Amino acid sequence: MSTHHLNDTGPRVQCIPEGDDRCRLICPECGYIAYENPRIVIGAVCRWNACILLCRRAIEPRRGYWTLPAGYLELNESVEDGVRREAWEEARAELTLGPLLAVYSITRINLVQIIFRARLLRADVRPGPESSEVCLFRWDEIPFAELAFPSVRWALEHDRRAEEGAAPVAASNPEPEVPRKHPPL
Repeated sequence: MSTHHLNDTGPRVQCIPEGDDRCRLICPECGYIAYENPRIVIGAVCRWNACILLCRRAIEPRRGYWTLPAGYLELNESVEDGVRREAWEEARAELTLGPLLAVYSITRINLVQIIFRARLLRADVRPGPESSEVCLFRWDEIPFAELAFPSVRWALEHDRRAEEGAAPVAASNPEPEVPRKHPPL
């Protein structure tokens, strides 16, 4: 009777595949390459008149801090459907999507965030399973010291500029990311 270990087959060797310039996990038996790609987060700055919807996180990371309705894009889901799903899951909010607001590259954690502008269809929002509280804030009421992630602040500031009439061009990271070195070859 032979024993078979999970690590005995499949991608397990780190090397640079022919024609590539990065180290990848490769299966030495069949040559399969296990590409690792960034995760995609989708979300929206949702407005009701002069107020912005924020959700207090009921889950880690950053439980208890405020964020936009946002989360990971699911397989077989459009970006737009993902934004609507996340708004419903986190704030029982229905919305009309507006234009793309920003694309943020958070390279230190291999994440791409795609943020839209949106209008709430109703003001009667309530916490979904991932939120302990939801609230519509006027700009001067936003708890900036309690925001969960830097990108929430970026999106709020980009949305404010758009609301004030800034040119409708999707924004990107306002703060440069610290370059991440590739693993040694």
